Amino acid sequence: MPLFDKDDFYYWNQGTHRRPYDKLGAHPNQQGCWFGVWAPHADNVSVIGSFNDWNTEAHPMKKVDAGLWEVYVRGAKEGDPYKFRVQRGSYVADKTDPYAFAMEPPSPGGSSTAGLSSIITSLDYRWNDEEWMASRTGPESLKQPVSVYEVHLGSWRHGEPGESLSYREIAEPLANYVKEMGFTHVELMPVMEHPFYGSWGYQVVGFYAPTYRFGTPEDFKYLIDTLHQHGIGVLLDWVPGHFAPDPQGLVFFDGSTLYEYDDPRMRYHPDWGTLVFDYNKPGVRNFLIGNALYWLDEYHIDGLRVDAVASMLYRDYSRGSDWSPNMFGGRENLEAIDFLKKMNEAVFEEFPTAMTLAEESTAYPGVSAPTYNDGLGFLYKWNMGWMHDTLLYMSKDPVHRKYHHDNLTFSLVYAFSEQYMLPLSHDEVVHGKRSMWDKMPGDDWQKAANLRLLYGHLIGHPGKKLLFMGNEFGQYSEWDHNHSLDWHLLEKPIHSKLKLWVKDLLHLYSDNPALWSDSSDSFEWIDFRDATNSVLSYRRTHDGEDLIFILNMTPVPRQNYRIGLPREGTWKEVLNSDAGVYGGGGIGNLGGVESTPVPYHGRPFSAVLTLPPLGMLVLACDENG
Repeated sequence: MPLFDKDDFYYWNQGTHRRPYDKLGAHPNQQGCWFGVWAPHADNVSVIGSFNDWNTEAHPMKKVDAGLWEVYVRGAKEGDPYKFRVQRGSYVADKTDPYAFAMEPPSPGGSSTAGLSSIITSLDYRWNDEEWMASRTGPESLKQPVSVYEVHLGSWRHGEPGESLSYREIAEPLANYVKEMGFTHVELMPVMEHPFYGSWGYQVVGFYAPTYRFGTPEDFKYLIDTLHQHGIGVLLDWVPGHFAPDPQGLVFFDGSTLYEYDDPRMRYHPDWGTLVFDYNKPGVRNFLIGNALYWLDEYHIDGLRVDAVASMLYRDYSRGSDWSPNMFGGRENLEAIDFLKKMNEAVFEEFPTAMTLAEESTAYPGVSAPTYNDGLGFLYKWNMGWMHDTLLYMSKDPVHRKYHHDNLTFSLVYAFSEQYMLPLSHDEVVHGKRSMWDKMPGDDWQKAANLRLLYGHLIGHPGKKLLFMGNEFGQYSEWDHNHSLDWHLLEKPIHSKLKLWVKDLLHLYSDNPALWSDSSDSFEWIDFRDATNSVLSYRRTHDGEDLIFILNMTPVPRQNYRIGLPREGTWKEVLNSDAGVYGGGGIGNLGGVESTPVPYHGRPFSAVLTLPPLGMLVLACDENG
């Protein structure tokens, strides 16, 4: 029986083959292995590997239809390394399998084995996450708490100095830590195979292969399985906007610009020195949409965070004047926009309880709107504007903050225009941007107090939450992918108490629907005009339950500060960032305050408070108090 059938050819040519990974790549059985590859412009393709001593003449492939090639090799077995020898005229290249399920480390061997070789791999695994998969909610998470811990697997924690933990070694410690802290999800920076470790996984060669650096595909499934069994969702960073320029990969795959743009002005990404996918080509759409579905299908991933969406949406992104317009003369990348819509439609049709998230930094409309309303169809959009303005404000010396008050208030103008996630991600603590700790002004006490304010506002502001690893305890230095986080800092009370603050914030968030019911009626300013004192106050509300947030952004305590409140009663301090247990000075309103029928801030009741320096209060009404 041939590998491909007429249905494969039909859907391939349409660009709607949703499971190309079932046929392309290497698929072993008891007697040997089927190999399939897309190389429409090649004159000859053969499979070479350890099973034929890398002999280019031993197993020539047969070109069938739609630019697809196939061959069955008896004796080829799981674990064998292989490549495709591709020839077109005078062009000859040994290529890794675009659909390889695993790749081996780079080898210094001869010309036929140099670079990353693909490995024949089955994906058999016995899952134990049935309870998690049955309870997964996907779009229903809009009405639930979502707090994400962003992780780079190679540098979260090391075993021996300089030695990253494997997928299996990190599984239990990571799951226990994330659950204890109160995060609902882990987001893994890209695990797809990437030759250059310093790209952090964003320059991909093996889109279907989890990196060899931490173990096998089975080991990676074990990690996901373990997180699921602890009630933790797993989001995966996915990079369909560009691919690595390494010659053994997708670039000039069959002697032509097969995966990349034919147009040289659109072919290269100037920011990263990578190649850009041509989304007009059916085979490229099959490859990428199939890849999105593959991770959800084979690895039980709960969602995909799509990297650098802005760079996909605009043809002139980072290109200055050297770009080509679309068919209507505009700057929008019409084929990429259509691809993103089709990708999201495919994901939610096949996996209705999954999530998709867009890292999108422009004002492109409808990123998280459904495609039937002319949106891109993502479930969430990263709120890059909130991140930029908030960090800009927090980096200011408090004496100057009154002049930048609108940096904190402007985000509420558009807070409900998309379904947002608020990211304090890895991008903000690298390349000279400094660590979160180092961004904060003042001495160590003030840095810690400012971080408590920042993280408190992250929880209080509408939108789902994301925090990069190390931020939660005040990592001193910028993130370095070659080194473990500075866990020894937790021996210092100022850092361990900051971590406790983040933990208590996350549990407050998960326990209070007012903080994750992100509709426009769940947020109400109490007072956003007090720039002189650099004080903000707002109300989060849901079904009659209220939480009041008051933030004092200066190191000056505010005595007898009156706040308008929605009802009469005893308002207790649910959280006080200046409490001694969090490393503060203990200034606040122990026992709470009584609201009285004195109208203020347009509300019928008010109370007089003491605001701690560089402090945040969260109040809740105890009507039985």
